[in-house]
Amino acid sequence: MGVPTLAPHVRLRHDAARDQYVLLGPETVAVLNGTSAAILRLCDGQRSVAEIIAELRGTYEHVAEDDVRGFLSRMAARHYVEITDG
Repeated sequence: MGVPTLAPHVRLRHDAARDQYVLLGPETVAVLNGTSAAILRLCDGQRSVAEIIAELRGTYEHVAEDDVRGFLSRMAARHYVEITDG
């Protein structure tokens, strides 16, 4: 898996009313849990998936590599994330 970035039509924003991060797309709003938001905040087009996992391990006690890769695959399938070869 390469280098993920948010798709151009998607924005990650903090919703003050909900005190949660949301993913905004055309005519969609997805409310994110803390872990999902942490992963997506690191999808800057500079870090590889392996680097994102390593950074998450520095912050969280338990990070399952398969879970992060699976989440990013699902986000890519929904066109929220683009993954390029890096």
